[in-house]
Amino acid sequence: MSTPSLSDRHALTRNRARSRDDALFLVDAAMDEVQARLSLVNRTFTAPAIVGPHGERWARGLGLDATLVPDDEVLDLAPGGHDLVIHAMAMHWAADPVGQIIQCRRALKPDGLFLACLFGGQTLNELRIALAEGEARVTGGLSPRVAPMAEIRDLGALLQRSGLALPVADSDRLTVTYATPLHLMRELRHMGEGNALAHRLRHPTRRAVFDAAAEVYTTQYALPDGRVPATFEIIHLSGWAPDDSQPQPLRPGSATHRLAAALGTTESPVKD
Repeated sequence: MSTPSLSDRHALTRNRARSRDDALFLVDAAMDEVQARLSLVNRTFTAPAIVGPHGERWARGLGLDATLVPDDEVLDLAPGGHDLVIHAMAMHWAADPVGQIIQCRRALKPDGLFLACLFGGQTLNELRIALAEGEARVTGGLSPRVAPMAEIRDLGALLQRSGLALPVADSDRLTVTYATPLHLMRELRHMGEGNALAHRLRHPTRRAVFDAAAEVYTTQYALPDGRVPATFEIIHLSGWAPDDSQPQPLRPGSATHRLAAALGTTESPVKD
């Protein structure tokens, strides 16, 4: 059974093509974090690949001579062809994120590194609530407007399912302020992150819906200076293609020394 489509790929491609360089500051923030993580790895990567939009921006920013691959449902990655695969700020639009991770793992050489960054479930929670309340107030119903995004605990579980070794998932939460909610919505379009959901409304939304949403947003979230905050959660994932050289967990019960001896303490039995 095929996975239901989350996004309209034509609309997503169109939205990304309309993005503006000066609005990609969150991409740059994620790139800086990836660069910091790569600097902690004591090796030189000779066959990297970058998956996602803005691949040239990522390759230039990270100083990598990388293979650039679009984030299609089936990734154009050669099996075992790369020692580093970076899935760059695109997986939040994937209908099958675990499939994306598995394809990246298969593209890695033994002991190759997988890194991913994507928007997480706390992203735009203020806008999500305001749009829902505003639309319900005006039309009496709801329609898909902000993409559902995975929570960090779920992504950590997907890393384990994918077969990667030493999986790690963590997140950064950034707050950006805007003059009004409408300024936020305009910047999302400039980021290339406008509504590209497959089941979105296919006719223009009434202005009254956006006005009502802006009123809800301002009433509930405005800061003392009148500006409104927007939360962006960027989740970072990492894991390694399995290799015999990596640390392996010991078999339960195989320890040859007691913990108490290592700590220099006296072991006391636990009473029933």
